[in-house]
Amino acid sequence: MKILSEQNLTSKERRELCLRPSGDSGEPVTAVREICLAVRQRGDDALREYGQRFDAIAVDSFKTTKEEFEAARVRVPESILEALRVAAANIRTFHTAQGEPVRLVETMPGVVCWRERRPIETVGLYIPAGSAPLPSTVLMLGIPAVLAGCKRIVLCSPPKTNGSVDPMVLAAAELVGISEVYKVGGAQAIAALAYGTGSIPKVDKIFGPGNKYVTAAKRLVASDPEGAAIDLLAGPSELLIIANVDADPRMVAADLLSQAEHDPSSQVVLVTDSQQFADRVVPELQDLLLRLPRSEIARKALEGSFILVTSSLENAVRFSNEYAPEHLIVNVRTPERFVPMITNAGSVFLGPNAPVTAGDYASGTNHTLPTGGTARWSGGVSVESFQKTTTFQTITMEGIRYLAPTLTTLAEAEGLEGHKRAVVIRLNTP
Repeated sequence: MKILSEQNLTSKERRELCLRPSGDSGEPVTAVREICLAVRQRGDDALREYGQRFDAIAVDSFKTTKEEFEAARVRVPESILEALRVAAANIRTFHTAQGEPVRLVETMPGVVCWRERRPIETVGLYIPAGSAPLPSTVLMLGIPAVLAGCKRIVLCSPPKTNGSVDPMVLAAAELVGISEVYKVGGAQAIAALAYGTGSIPKVDKIFGPGNKYVTAAKRLVASDPEGAAIDLLAGPSELLIIANVDADPRMVAADLLSQAEHDPSSQVVLVTDSQQFADRVVPELQDLLLRLPRSEIARKALEGSFILVTSSLENAVRFSNEYAPEHLIVNVRTPERFVPMITNAGSVFLGPNAPVTAGDYASGTNHTLPTGGTARWSGGVSVESFQKTTTFQTITMEGIRYLAPTLTTLAEAEGLEGHKRAVVIRLNTP
């Protein structure tokens, strides 16, 4: 990792530091558009064709059966099942607390307004299974969907070579309470969820990460009025660590590598107020990298990453807000004092004993988070992500009399006579 000094950066160079690595290719828009159109027009037949082409497996029936769930449960080691139970309990506890009571607001005498949440009726969850299955993502998406009250939760995941969904994914789905699981992956799965096929129902909103084809498909169907809404466009993993001489340099190096091993385009950043500490972290990174099974992936990610030395920890927090990381670790003494200063981050980990791994799996917070600087205006997935809000109001005769002068004046100003008359007729009704 290159070490930079804040005081030597121009404004342009500082802005460029906040840009993420571009990766080795752009979104395969043309190919994905062809896939989505084919699925939309030919449904299950197109899914079978692309399954054979991309996954080398022809699936007769896409829906996972009860027997397949039972077989998966037997195949998953008890230690993993217990870990999933603990993680699910913590995730459920945290997300249950997100519900807010309905609050009635009397804006003026006789005028009462309030807002209520309603679940999105049908949602689709996409769970990747490329280099490794992601049962943790089943928990992170499935639990808030259930708590939100969604009537139908549909899950899609790529089939293994034997034609079944990974048993850990099925075990996690069963633990959450999801029984509608389909054996289909890639851009074609996103198209199936967005438009529906003979086997797979159309959903209102699609959740879940994926490769560049999945991301391109999500972007495409989200822009189509006949498609579906999406949660967010997830990019490569990101981590920014704020640390000083009080931190353990080997621990900081381990945290950096924990996210660098995700993807060659991942970016990890250390911001410190100590040049000495920065110099101590580099050899620890090099040593730990040699011991990492995914060392080549992490090495490429480190090539696009950096260490920034600032004049103070306060300036480190300011840079973090500009960068708006997906994950932020504050590894200093009394990190709580910086909480009011933190404005842009997907998920924050305070103190030396809070690795991102905890949030990725089992502390309770959600690991589906904004990337690419989008934490400046958006947050991660929550129960509310699976709901929409509807406003209500009741107005008494007293209330409409109080409102009438304002309503009729504004209606006249905008040249909308019909709006004005809808008020006046009520005033003139005995």
